[in-house]
Amino acid sequence: MCTPLNRRKNRLGEVGQDLAVEVFNKYCENGKMGAEALLRFLHEEQGESKATLEDAKHLLEANRKENSIIPKLHSLEMKLEDFISFVVNPKLNGSLNTQVHHDMTQPVSQYWIFTGHNSYLTGNQLSSDSSDVPIINALRRGVRVIELDLWPDDKGNIKVTHGNTLTDPVSFEKCLIAIKANAFVASQYPVCITLEDHLTCALQSIAAEMLLRILGPALYYPPTGEAPKEFPSPESLKGRIIVSTKPAKEYLESTAVDKKDDEKNAELMTEIRREGQENESLSDTASKLNINKENAAPEVDKAGEDSDSDDDDSKKNPEYSRLITIRQVKPMKGTSLKDRLVIEDTVKRISLAESKLEDVADQFPEILVQFTQRNILRVYPDGTRINSSNYNPVLAWNHGAQMVAQNMQGYGKELWLSHGKFRANGGCGYILKPKFLRENLPTGQIFSPSAKKNVEMVLRVKVMTSPGWKETFSKRHFDLFSAPDFFTRLLIAGVRDDIAKAKTQPVKDTWNPHWNEEFDFSLRVPELALLRVEVREDDGGTKDGFAGQTCLPISEIKDGYRCEILFDKTGAEIPGVKILFHFQKLLLHKSTCPSTLLTDSHPHHAVHPSEASTKL
Repeated sequence: MCTPLNRRKNRLGEVGQDLAVEVFNKYCENGKMGAEALLRFLHEEQGESKATLEDAKHLLEANRKENSIIPKLHSLEMKLEDFISFVVNPKLNGSLNTQVHHDMTQPVSQYWIFTGHNSYLTGNQLSSDSSDVPIINALRRGVRVIELDLWPDDKGNIKVTHGNTLTDPVSFEKCLIAIKANAFVASQYPVCITLEDHLTCALQSIAAEMLLRILGPALYYPPTGEAPKEFPSPESLKGRIIVSTKPAKEYLESTAVDKKDDEKNAELMTEIRREGQENESLSDTASKLNINKENAAPEVDKAGEDSDSDDDDSKKNPEYSRLITIRQVKPMKGTSLKDRLVIEDTVKRISLAESKLEDVADQFPEILVQFTQRNILRVYPDGTRINSSNYNPVLAWNHGAQMVAQNMQGYGKELWLSHGKFRANGGCGYILKPKFLRENLPTGQIFSPSAKKNVEMVLRVKVMTSPGWKETFSKRHFDLFSAPDFFTRLLIAGVRDDIAKAKTQPVKDTWNPHWNEEFDFSLRVPELALLRVEVREDDGGTKDGFAGQTCLPISEIKDGYRCEILFDKTGAEIPGVKILFHFQKLLLHKSTCPSTLLTDSHPHHAVHPSEASTKL
C-alpha cells in the first residue's frame, strides 16, 4: 500500500480523488502502478480473469502513446494521473469487447442483423430526396441490410425512389457503386441488398447485368436455383454482397399516379418543403395529396404484409431471379399469416409491418419464435410513418426477428436502441441470437418473451461522473445564467418484466457532474436487455434539456470501472464528452433471493418492475 494521495491536487478533480481512494492506492507501489499491479487491477476490479501480464504491458504502452508520455529508462509504469487517463479512456477501458467474438459459422437466420429501411431517403418518406449519401452513411455505421426500391423511369432506365410519392429519385447504378465502395469499411461480414422490385422483365435483365458488372466477384448468388434447406453463414459470406427480394414481378401501370393527381401534387411540393421534412404538420399536408395509400407505400397490403402482384412464374426473368440468395416467398391468396409461419423443409423470408408484428406476437408468440429459428423475419415501419420516425425494435428482437428495419435518418430513442444493440460483437452488424431463440428449450418448449420468469441477474450500475462538457460546449449552451444542473436517467429495455427506469439527483451548477449513485436492476432475460443512458440538464420544473446519450447491450457489458463515449440525438459522437460507470453483474441461482443477495455496505437503489415505464 502506498502513501494516500487523496489530499494531492489533481487536475482531473473529483474523478482523480475518488479513483485514488478507491483503487489506485490499493494497487500502487511508491506512487506508481506497473504491469503486475495493473494485472491485479484487471483481475480483481475489472473481472478480466483471462488477462495476462502481456495484456497489462500492452495497455500500459497504449496508454503511454495516447497521453504522449515519454518513458523513463523504458519503464512502463503509471502515476495517478496516468492511471486516471487510462480509466476514463473509452478506447482502452470501454464497456464492450471491440472484437468479433461470436460464432460466425451458423446460418444467417441465427443472427440479429443491423437493417435499414428505404436506405436511399435523406428525410421523410413523402417528399425528401433520394441519394447515395444515406446509403454510404449507413454502411459506414455498420448497417448490413440496405433496402432499395426499383422503378422504371421515363427513359427506360432504373431509378431508386419511394414509388408514387414526391421523393426525387437516384439512379440504381449510383446506389450500387456506393454499396460496392463502402460495403466493408465498418465490417467484413456480408451486406444484403433488399430489392423492392417494380420492374418489367426487360428492366430486370438490365438490373441483373448491373449487379454483376458493378459488384463483380463480391456478388454471391446460389449455384443452383433451388430453394435452400439452410441459409449460408456470415463467415462463409465474408466480403460478399447478397441480394434479397420478393419474387420478381412485372411493373403494373395501374399503380402509377394519375396525371391530374401529378399536377395537383406538384402544386403542393412548395408547401411541403416549406414545412420541413421532419415537421409534425407534414402529415396534415400529406393528407391533401391525392396519392393512393397502397401506392405510396407499395410494400404494404391490407394485412400488413409485403404485397406481390399475381404474376405467373413464367414472367420472371431467370437472369435476375438466379441472383437472389434470400427469397421472399409469395403467399397464396387466402393463406393466413399463421399458415405462412409453418416450418417447411426449405427456408424462406417473410416481412411484416410493425403493427402486424405486434398482433402476431400477442396471438401466438411461440409460433413466431419457432419460425425464426430457421427462417428469416423482416419487420418494417408502418406506412403511416411518413416523417421517417421509428418503432420500438425490442419486441421484434425478443421474438427472434433477424431484420428489424429502421429509418436510419429518423433518429430518436428507438434508433438509439439499434445503435446500442449493434455495438455488440465488435460492431460487425451480426449478433448471434441467444440459444433459447435458436432452438427449443431443454424441456422441449419454445421460448415465449411474455411468459413469467425468475430473476437471473442483477445489474448494479454506479453512475460516477461525466467529464468533458466545459471543453466542448459554450458557456451558455445549457443555461443562460449559470453552469448546468446535470442528472442521469437510466432505462432498461427488454422483456416486459425487465423494463425499468431510474435517475440520479441533479448536481447543481457544475460542468463536471459527480453523482456517485448506485442502482440495482433485476433482470429475468439479461440476454435481451439493453441499458439506455441519458445525461440531461435539469431546468427546474420545465422540460428537462437533452445533453447526451448512450446505449449498451447488457449481456456484453464488462464488470468494473468503465468509460463510455456520449452521443448526440443523431447518434453522432460528442467530442471529448464521456461518462464513467462502475458495473457489476450478479448472477443469481434459482434458490437465491435478490433481496438477500443484494446486501452490502454501499448505498444503492433497488429498481423494481413496479417502477418501470413502458416508454423507452
